[in-house]
Amino acid sequence: MNTALLRQLCETPGVPGHEHRVRDLIISEIGGLFDEVTTDPMGSLMCVRRANVADAPKVMLLCHMDEIGFLVSHISKDGYLYLQPVGGFDPRNLFSRRVRVCTDDGDFQGVMNPGGKPIHISSPEDRKKIPPVGEFFVDLGMGAKSHDHIKVGDFVVMEEPFLEMGDKFVSKALDNRVACWLGIEAIRALADEGRGAEIHVVFTTQEEVGLRGARTAAFAVRPDIGIGIDTTLACDTPGIPEKDATTVQGKGFGLHVRDSSFIADRDLVKEIEGIAIASDIPYQRTMLAAGGQDGAAAQQAAAGARAVGIVVGTRYIHTVTEMVEKTDLAAAKDILVAYLSTFK
Repeated sequence: MNTALLRQLCETPGVPGHEHRVRDLIISEIGGLFDEVTTDPMGSLMCVRRANVADAPKVMLLCHMDEIGFLVSHISKDGYLYLQPVGGFDPRNLFSRRVRVCTDDGDFQGVMNPGGKPIHISSPEDRKKIPPVGEFFVDLGMGAKSHDHIKVGDFVVMEEPFLEMGDKFVSKALDNRVACWLGIEAIRALADEGRGAEIHVVFTTQEEVGLRGARTAAFAVRPDIGIGIDTTLACDTPGIPEKDATTVQGKGFGLHVRDSSFIADRDLVKEIEGIAIASDIPYQRTMLAAGGQDGAAAQQAAAGARAVGIVVGTRYIHTVTEMVEKTDLAAAKDILVAYLSTFK
């Protein structure tokens, strides 16, 4: 397993609208894997592997590059940075975090905290309050000199290292650098198989703020089949009812049937399920009551496409401790290779 690449992908910062560093890393990794590589006006990386037969179906893999983060919206006279989120944060996970502020001229380390009193001088009632995201600020430790380095619109990500822990990988931004890794490694493993389809692997932008890059890219490709590759919930942890687990880690990739953005094509679900069973690739069917993913954009583009999701169950999602099981990640790669290999 190419752990070094997954580590690089996770530790490279890139929030919605600012995915350029991730895109550059992917470009450096995919030499020789595709017949054509371009960047569209939204910043999505469009990678095409041509078919060797006429009238081949178009299969589109959608792998979003962005992670949840922030944009600097205000710099106080004393140099504190106030932020607007780009992506869904739970404020309970934002207390006392180290962050990286990314600018065109370099990156700066900072700490994030909410305004208000520390524990020593706060009341019991104060300690029960969870401030909204807008009350958090970043301290760069340089006071008013922050104005010399930071501009409104610079982006901010959580600063945490990638960890390998037993059978797990832990990192910020596994949502959705997991998919970027799968999009690269599946095509690498495919070698010269699957040339009966025109395969489009698109590393999309701005998924976390509404599938924006995927919508424009899918209209350009007009796929026959769209596969949204993403993470999903793995709530197989204490305090959550079994019925709400969504996936259980160690039981294979997620065959994504439904969320609030799309309902997968039932025949495509059955086809991929059959391949998984025949190839002894562990899997579990998954559904989400809320949330969406790029497969919906492919399904709804132009005249429409058959679509499904291939997902990897992730614990503690949208935090700096996102966790995936190594065998689930391997199963997701294996099913993508197996499915794409059916196009002779």
